[in-house]
Amino acid sequence: GGEKAGQTANANPEAIFKQNCASCHGENLQGGAGPNLQHIGKSLSKKDIWNQIKNGGGGMPANVIQGEEAEKVATWLSKKK
Repeated sequence: GGEKAGQTANANPEAIFKQNCASCHGENLQGGAGPNLQHIGKSLSKKDIWNQIKNGGGGMPANVIQGEEAEKVATWLSKKK
């Protein structure tokens, strides 16, 4: 510990998403270059979503967001059903 987290670490998951993910997944999770995420929690668990963020794949780069931000966004998306 001790190291300062980035400025967005305190941001809510929606703000983190808009800043880092919306360019491919759409401002309203409607999809674009990346898939629609509006109901992603129906098919993927929080752990599955977190793994996708961490490892990338299917055209998505790995580690677009990391650490606490990835955790927050995965939790938020897992509730989209």
